[in-house]
Amino acid sequence: MVIRGKVHKFGNDVNTDDIISARYLSTTDPGELGAHCMEILDRDFAKRVTPGDIVVAGNNFGCGSSREHAPIALKGCGVALVIAGSFARIFYRNAINIGLPIIELPQAEALEAGDEVEVDLGQGTVRDITQDKTYRAQPFAEFICQIIDAGGLVNWAKEKVH
Repeated sequence: MVIRGKVHKFGNDVNTDDIISARYLSTTDPGELGAHCMEILDRDFAKRVTPGDIVVAGNNFGCGSSREHAPIALKGCGVALVIAGSFARIFYRNAINIGLPIIELPQAEALEAGDEVEVDLGQGTVRDITQDKTYRAQPFAEFICQIIDAGGLVNWAKEKVH
Protein backbone atom coordinates (compact mmCIF):
# COMPACT_ATOMS: atom_id res chain seq x y z
CA MET A 1 0.00 0.00 0.00
CA VAL A 2 1.42 3.37 -1.08
CA ILE A 3 0.16 6.65 0.38
CA ARG A 4 1.11 10.04 -0.98
CA GLY A 5 0.11 13.34 0.58
CA LYS A 6 0.99 16.72 2.03
CA VAL A 7 2.50 16.96 5.53
CA HIS A 8 0.82 18.68 8.47
CA LYS A 9 3.35 18.82 11.29
CA PHE A 10 2.99 18.67 15.08
CA GLY A 11 5.43 18.23 17.96
CA ASN A 12 6.02 15.69 20.72
CA ASP A 13 3.46 14.31 23.17
CA VAL A 14 0.32 15.03 21.14
CA ASN A 15 -2.30 13.46 23.39
CA THR A 16 -5.75 12.13 22.57
CA ASP A 17 -7.39 15.27 24.02
CA ASP A 18 -5.30 17.34 21.59
CA ILE A 19 -6.47 15.14 18.72
CA ILE A 20 -10.16 15.32 19.72
CA SER A 21 -11.45 17.26 22.69
CA ALA A 22 -13.42 15.30 25.31
CA ARG A 23 -16.45 17.51 24.69
CA TYR A 24 -17.03 15.67 21.38
CA LEU A 25 -16.96 12.15 22.78
CA SER A 26 -20.74 11.78 22.72
CA THR A 27 -20.48 10.66 19.08
CA THR A 28 -18.43 8.18 17.12
CA ASP A 29 -19.43 9.64 13.74
CA PRO A 30 -16.17 10.04 11.78
CA GLY A 31 -17.35 13.18 9.97
CA GLU A 32 -18.43 14.94 13.16
CA LEU A 33 -15.24 14.00 14.98
CA GLY A 34 -13.16 14.94 11.95
CA ALA A 35 -14.67 18.43 11.86
CA HIS A 36 -13.09 19.07 15.28
CA CYS A 37 -9.84 17.15 14.81
CA MET A 38 -6.73 18.84 16.27
CA GLU A 39 -8.63 22.07 16.93
CA ILE A 40 -6.95 22.50 20.33
CA LEU A 41 -3.52 22.65 18.66
CA ASP A 42 -4.57 24.22 15.35
CA ARG A 43 -8.02 25.79 15.12
CA ASP A 44 -8.18 25.53 11.30
CA PHE A 45 -6.57 22.11 10.87
CA ALA A 46 -9.75 20.28 9.79
CA LYS A 47 -10.50 23.01 7.26
CA ARG A 48 -7.04 22.78 5.67
CA VAL A 49 -6.73 19.01 5.46
CA THR A 50 -7.49 17.49 2.12
CA PRO A 51 -8.20 13.77 1.73
CA GLY A 52 -4.92 11.89 1.60
CA ASP A 53 -2.89 14.33 3.70
CA ILE A 54 -0.38 13.07 6.25
CA VAL A 55 0.10 14.07 9.88
CA VAL A 56 3.72 14.05 11.05
CA ALA A 57 4.65 14.37 14.70
CA GLY A 58 7.44 13.78 17.18
CA ASN A 59 7.53 11.18 19.91
CA ASN A 60 4.69 9.72 21.97
CA PHE A 61 1.88 10.59 19.55
CA GLY A 62 -1.54 9.58 20.88
CA CYS A 63 -0.60 9.47 24.56
CA GLY A 64 -3.33 9.91 27.15
CA SER A 65 -6.59 8.02 27.18
CA SER A 66 -7.38 4.84 25.32
CA ARG A 67 -10.30 6.30 23.35
CA GLU A 68 -10.74 5.17 19.76
CA HIS A 69 -12.23 8.59 18.98
CA ALA A 70 -8.75 10.01 18.32
CA PRO A 71 -7.82 7.86 15.30
CA ILE A 72 -11.44 8.01 14.11
CA ALA A 73 -11.24 11.84 14.13
CA LEU A 74 -8.01 11.81 12.12
CA LYS A 75 -9.43 9.42 9.57
CA GLY A 76 -12.74 11.30 9.56
CA CYS A 77 -11.14 14.58 8.48
CA GLY A 78 -9.26 12.93 5.62
CA VAL A 79 -5.88 12.11 7.12
CA ALA A 80 -4.54 9.08 5.25
CA LEU A 81 -1.50 8.35 7.43
CA VAL A 82 0.24 9.42 10.63
CA ILE A 83 4.03 9.35 10.80
CA ALA A 84 5.63 9.88 14.20
CA GLY A 85 8.88 9.24 15.99
CA SER A 86 6.92 6.96 18.32
CA PHE A 87 3.32 6.24 19.29
CA ALA A 88 1.56 5.49 22.54
CA ARG A 89 0.90 1.75 22.31
CA ILE A 90 -2.88 1.97 22.80
CA PHE A 91 -3.17 4.63 20.07
CA TYR A 92 -1.05 2.46 17.76
CA ARG A 93 -3.40 -0.49 18.21
CA ASN A 94 -6.57 1.62 17.99
CA ALA A 95 -5.35 3.15 14.73
CA ILE A 96 -4.73 -0.25 13.16
CA ASN A 97 -8.07 -1.51 14.49
CA ILE A 98 -9.98 1.26 12.68
CA GLY A 99 -7.85 1.06 9.53
CA LEU A 100 -5.76 4.24 9.96
CA PRO A 101 -2.20 3.57 8.76
CA ILE A 102 0.57 4.79 11.06
CA ILE A 103 4.30 4.42 10.78
CA GLU A 104 7.08 4.97 13.28
CA LEU A 105 9.97 6.89 11.80
CA PRO A 106 12.82 8.06 14.05
CA GLN A 107 13.64 10.80 11.50
CA ALA A 108 10.07 12.16 11.46
CA GLU A 109 11.34 15.56 12.60
CA ALA A 110 13.16 15.94 9.26
CA LEU A 111 9.84 16.05 7.39
CA GLU A 112 8.50 19.60 7.09
CA ALA A 113 4.98 21.02 6.96
CA GLY A 114 3.86 21.26 3.36
CA ASP A 115 6.30 18.62 2.08
CA GLU A 116 4.93 16.05 -0.36
CA VAL A 117 5.64 12.59 1.05
CA GLU A 118 5.14 9.10 -0.37
CA VAL A 119 5.08 6.09 1.95
CA ASP A 120 5.14 2.43 0.97
CA LEU A 121 3.81 0.62 4.06
CA GLY A 122 4.73 -2.84 2.78
CA GLN A 123 8.32 -1.84 1.99
CA GLY A 124 8.78 0.57 4.90
CA THR A 125 10.01 3.44 2.74
CA VAL A 126 9.23 7.07 3.42
CA ARG A 127 10.18 9.32 0.53
CA ASP A 128 10.11 13.08 1.02
CA ILE A 129 9.58 14.16 -2.57
CA THR A 130 9.99 17.85 -1.73
CA GLN A 131 13.39 17.38 -0.07
CA ASP A 132 14.43 14.45 -2.30
CA LYS A 133 15.25 12.23 0.70
CA THR A 134 14.27 8.66 1.49
CA TYR A 135 14.04 7.06 4.94
CA ARG A 136 13.59 3.47 6.04
CA ALA A 137 11.01 2.42 8.60
CA GLN A 138 9.81 -0.95 9.80
CA PRO A 139 7.41 -2.26 7.14
CA PHE A 140 4.00 -3.53 8.19
CA ALA A 141 3.46 -7.27 8.32
CA GLU A 142 1.21 -8.55 5.52
CA PHE A 143 -1.72 -9.16 7.88
CA ILE A 144 -1.53 -5.57 9.16
CA CYS A 145 -1.67 -4.34 5.55
CA GLN A 146 -4.71 -6.57 5.04
CA ILE A 147 -6.44 -5.07 8.11
CA ILE A 148 -5.77 -1.54 6.86
CA ASP A 149 -6.86 -2.40 3.30
CA ALA A 150 -10.10 -3.83 4.71
CA GLY A 151 -10.81 -0.59 6.56
CA GLY A 152 -10.11 -1.98 10.01
CA LEU A 153 -10.11 -5.09 12.13
CA VAL A 154 -13.89 -5.62 12.17
CA ASN A 155 -14.12 -5.48 8.37
CA TRP A 156 -11.08 -7.75 8.04
CA ALA A 157 -12.64 -10.31 10.41
CA LYS A 158 -15.95 -10.19 8.50
CA GLU A 159 -14.06 -10.92 5.26
CA LYS A 160 -12.35 -13.90 6.88
CA VAL A 161 -15.66 -15.37 8.11
CA HIS A 162 -17.43 -15.14 4.73
